Amino acid sequence: MKMPAKQWLRENRGFLVFLLCFGFFRTAIADWNPIPTGSMRPNLLEGDVVLVNRLAYDFKLPLSEVVIARLGEVQRGDIITFSSPKDGTRLIKRVVAVGGDQVEMRDERLYINGEAARYEDETAVREPVAGLGEWPARRVQEHVGGQRRQVQWLDGVHARSSFAPLTVPPDQLLVLGDNRDNSADSRYIGLVPRQAVIGRAHHILASADIEGFWAPRFDRFGMALR
Repeated sequence: MKMPAKQWLRENRGFLVFLLCFGFFRTAIADWNPIPTGSMRPNLLEGDVVLVNRLAYDFKLPLSEVVIARLGEVQRGDIITFSSPKDGTRLIKRVVAVGGDQVEMRDERLYINGEAARYEDETAVREPVAGLGEWPARRVQEHVGGQRRQVQWLDGVHARSSFAPLTVPPDQLLVLGDNRDNSADSRYIGLVPRQAVIGRAHHILASADIEGFWAPRFDRFGMALR
């Protein structure tokens, strides 16, 4: 016998309220983002799941880009999720320059507002690259614009290692992947409108080795991003 709709709603209203609250939480307050590619290596690995604070910069109408209240400003060095200005795909990259900054890249070296980046502690490693297997790479500590982070280059891989000086317009962001030779970032998709930013990624919730039968990487659980 078919249950009447009113009875079904009455008996399941607690679950429905939970779904509504859960949906609101994920679309307006906090979300999680799985990492499918190596564009942010060595800081984010394929199989990581990061926690994204949707209220870091704006309070938006759920399921839209309509800003109800501006809550904070995007800072250089932030790791953000955003909708690609090229095709709407959700991406995760690091903010290198914000509105008003002058930024340039010369033969892999960044310049922010006339300051040349310093590169220290170079280490030779081998990195997994899709379709290529293990590939030789160089990891360094990059210091520029008051920020420090680890980045890497893949030996022998040709990417856009230079671009002309650019002054970032207001409410626009220039983003790069930490894996500089394997990242579809502002060098390819253009500047990111602030309105397209979904939130700030700040911790790794969980992590699994996708090449190792999805074995948990417990040492990465709860890791803060920097």
